[in-house]
Formats: sequence, structure tokens, C-alpha cells
Amino acid sequence: MGIVELENMEFFARHGCFTEERIIGNQFIVNLRMEVDIEKPMKSDNLEGALNYQQAYLVVKGEMEQPSRLLEHVAGRIVDALYKEFEQIKKITVKVSKMNPPVGGKVGSSSVTFTK
Repeated sequence: MGIVELENMEFFARHGCFTEERIIGNQFIVNLRMEVDIEKPMKSDNLEGALNYQQAYLVVKGEMEQPSRLLEHVAGRIVDALYKEFEQIKKITVKVSKMNPPVGGKVGSSSVTFTK
């Protein structure tokens, strides 16, 4: 078993409960940790059988482009889409962070972390 991580992926998206958030949009950071079987690519030094990082990024990007009210919903969609795309994934942890959330004070980010 091995760990594949995509860290600090940055997206502009329109997630939020408030109408203004979905109109104006905001910056988001996504961190992804996937436990995968790396035995085959470790020995072959070939992309066949490996988790394709670029494709994983594109899956996350596609889910981030679909507006949601809740970060929990976004995180769940990302996890489900990655499991559907990559059979070699055994476990996923995703963290979705909204930068400067509208909470009435200075907050760097609000985050949801989901593991499945």
C-alpha cells in the first residue's frame, strides 16, 4: 500500500449557502490523500496500473466547478467521483477549505475533511 497526495490544489468556485457567495465566488484549497496499491507501478516504472495524478486533478476540478451550498456536499462528491474513476483506491481523505469565509469576522479559512 502507498499514499498518493495532491496538496494545495487551488480553485475559484461558487460554493456557499448565501446567494452572494454563489454569485461572487471565492477561493478554495483542496487537499487529497489516497491510499492505493502501488506494487505494480513501483516495480514497472510505468503509468499502467498507477494512479494518474493529472486525471485525479481533473476529477477534483470537475467537482469544484459544480456549485454546492455546503462544503460537506463538495467533499462527498469528490470522494465518490474519485472512487468511480480509480479502482485502485482503497481509502480517500479529502479536505476542502473555503478561504476568507463570510462568518462575521477575520477567519483564514473554514474546512471540511471527509474520509471514506
